[in-house]
Amino acid sequence: MSDDNNRTLMFLGAALRGTLAGLALALMFAAGFLVRDLVGAPTVRAQDEYPVLNEVVGLLSQHYVRPLPDAKALEYGAIRGMIGVLNDPHTFFIDPPVAQNESDALAGEYGGIGVELQRDSVGDYVLYPYPDGPAIAAGIEDGDRLLAVDGASITPDMPHDAVQRLLRGDVGKRISVTVQHRDGATETFEIELALIEVPSVLWSTVTEEPSFGYIRLLRFTSRTPEELEQALTELIEEQEVVALILDVRHNSGGLLQEAIDVASQFLDGGVVLYEEKRDTDREPKEASGGGLALDTPMVVLVDGASASAAELVAGALQDRGRAILIGQKTYGKGSVQWIFKLSDGSSLHVTVSEWFTPSGAMLDGMGLTPDIEMIHATDFDAELGEAIRYLLAQVGVPQ
Repeated sequence: MSDDNNRTLMFLGAALRGTLAGLALALMFAAGFLVRDLVGAPTVRAQDEYPVLNEVVGLLSQHYVRPLPDAKALEYGAIRGMIGVLNDPHTFFIDPPVAQNESDALAGEYGGIGVELQRDSVGDYVLYPYPDGPAIAAGIEDGDRLLAVDGASITPDMPHDAVQRLLRGDVGKRISVTVQHRDGATETFEIELALIEVPSVLWSTVTEEPSFGYIRLLRFTSRTPEELEQALTELIEEQEVVALILDVRHNSGGLLQEAIDVASQFLDGGVVLYEEKRDTDREPKEASGGGLALDTPMVVLVDGASASAAELVAGALQDRGRAILIGQKTYGKGSVQWIFKLSDGSSLHVTVSEWFTPSGAMLDGMGLTPDIEMIHATDFDAELGEAIRYLLAQVGVPQ
């Protein structure tokens, strides 16, 4: 791998920094294919269907030696216990604050000051502002240590989600943020929250071979199809690249329809996946056709953290002979979850169907095997280098 290509990777890494907070959420919710904002509430069972549960609550209330947790905590515990009997890691319950963070991540936008929140080696919270966001405009700098929000001290024992929520809210709201700069100086900023759009797609040409385009899909959100269309327009129509590298490494999934829309940019119709629900036959889901990159030579980079929607796209392109996969075997997540928003702001993920690749292969627990399987290297991006070499041969460029 040349120094030029290493510089390409450094550039992409810098661009990725502003998306790491969203990726952290993605990893937390690696449930895979999701369908958001469902209409209608789940059927409520009669209370007398759980007589033993009610009996236990009564006995605990009367006899337990220490004060009981509040009713909400007991209720949430009972819900989690009930779900645990299903033995399905992808059907789970989420508390209200975390549910809102998940909703923000899937929407790809939220009200905030526009920073990545990280911990340093001693556990303190450190800020890295997004380009063009309110935080950087106010004067917050990379590496500033977060001391307080609205006068409330920030301490290492505070959960990441709790601190993150302090820096988010309704667009137009003003908050005070106190930081310590790298030089030790302390400063307080009054910052107005704005709409922060977290990108799900990053793209550039490859420095080592400018005729190749590189597209990284970070997460499948509601904004992903539009962002991908913009990327393909710039790379293919404006910069006239002759080949594409699609990178879905460390992409844990997201929204189902958006994944089908992404595949449709590379497949001229035909089956993207088969979906099987309870008591129904497998139903084909097809590409819409008319994509911007139907014939452009391409490869897909995958790894062990490529899951669900990322596997859907990669599996469809591999099965249909549209692209080869380079990297490591994927995670193996092939089910669809619906998200039910509950009355108190919490949410319930419920597995409602499973999916299969166009060839009928089951992915759940299996994963995708790359056409070119590689051991991950730490000194440089071996998969990207192999993709460049493969495409050079495909398009007839001397190596």
